[in-house]
Amino acid sequence: MLKNTFAWALCALLILANPIAAAETPFKQGHPSEYTVQPGDSLWEISARFLKNPWYWPEIWYANPAIENPHLIYPGDIIKFITINGKPRLVVQRHGGTIKLSPKIRVEELQQPVPTIPISALRPFLTGDRMVSAEQWRHAAHIVAAADEHVMGARGDSIYVRGLSGDAASRYSILRKRAPLVDPESGAVLGYQATHVGEAVCKPSAEIATCIISRSNREVLPGDRLMRVEERALKGRFYPKPPARPIEGVIIAVMDGVSQIGQYNVVAINRGETQGLKAGDVLLVYKAGRQVIDRFNGRHDRVQLPAERAGSMIIFRTFPRMSFGLIMEATRAMRVYDLVRNPRASGAAMAAQP
Repeated sequence: MLKNTFAWALCALLILANPIAAAETPFKQGHPSEYTVQPGDSLWEISARFLKNPWYWPEIWYANPAIENPHLIYPGDIIKFITINGKPRLVVQRHGGTIKLSPKIRVEELQQPVPTIPISALRPFLTGDRMVSAEQWRHAAHIVAAADEHVMGARGDSIYVRGLSGDAASRYSILRKRAPLVDPESGAVLGYQATHVGEAVCKPSAEIATCIISRSNREVLPGDRLMRVEERALKGRFYPKPPARPIEGVIIAVMDGVSQIGQYNVVAINRGETQGLKAGDVLLVYKAGRQVIDRFNGRHDRVQLPAERAGSMIIFRTFPRMSFGLIMEATRAMRVYDLVRNPRASGAAMAAQP
């Protein structure tokens, strides 16, 4: 409540200082008065139906501490646009009653809530070639040997793995390190591109686990790493919002090695938890301005054109020095080394538009 009160106070000051901004609103012109949540929806997509920029979503929820976990939205819920004390808000109607949205968390679940982002867009990242952080790679389980003194393994073969947590039998991706992900500022290796070699099912064990190769794209070798298929973890309840701190970084890699980055591409950036990034933070992507020659009045000055906004991304996984994000909007093609920045301060979101 204190945070929301402060945000609205800041908003009011900005409106008084800028009469033009007072007429602006985060809501789209012609937005619906209500929307029924459908199976397969994501929170980002629902937000985009109402808002110019989906990361304004937390700003227009009506704070009601008495309601438990109204952030969770389920298929069949009706999202309604209303005005409370002159302020535009959204509420959700569920089972014939109206539940006002607030940031509290409820333990009970009616059914599976809609995810923040379309999980289907991340499945290739989860089940195919991957990008992994240096920390992930360092702590991943590794293959010690194949059964029966085989030099390599294939589908149906047993392999011996060291470093599994001892959890119940589970499905793992088998990965092989490929290209490093290098921070262009420091030169440090932040992670790796990894080739998807196959999949394995492992039984709980002590130090050395026995796993069965359930699928293989190529030979499985000692030293290959095993990582869980993490779709469930990515359905965590995070919400699109601007980062709490200023962020300036660059895209250092894109999945699948494409030269141009577009909507629903997974990218890695050289900023992470150390800089305050969290899952759900939204960053804008800017193409660096090109250099041109200014020949006005016989001069030949080399000048740098301003960076231009090219899209937006939402962070879905963070590590100390890097993060993975999903491109949600692409107004023009983006490339590795394009700039990433946070949107304008969230406190001004109700009064100004990027």
